[in-house]
Amino acid sequence: MRVWIDQDLCTGDGLCVDHCPDVFVQLEDGIAYVAEQGDPLNDPGGSGSLAWVPVKHYQSVVDAAEACPGECIFIEAVTSAGHSIAGRPAPAQLRASA
Repeated sequence: MRVWIDQDLCTGDGLCVDHCPDVFVQLEDGIAYVAEQGDPLNDPGGSGSLAWVPVKHYQSVVDAAEACPGECIFIEAVTSAGHSIAGRPAPAQLRASA
């Protein structure tokens, strides 16, 4: 699973950080970003802002996306063959594949 945030839609509530601080961070601009291994990925609109999510955080990332008031968290599921399933899949789809 990979995840990214559309910073233009982010409301800065920080609920994503509450749900999964290992994947989401809030920078001094008040906006949330994804992180990999503790490093924020700050390349809005670019592929550099697409973070790989460790399996142990799948459910927390889905919960964060569901709770996000700005609906700015986008999840990309990846098949076992390594192909991307773009978009924001329904949580039931992610739970079934995790």
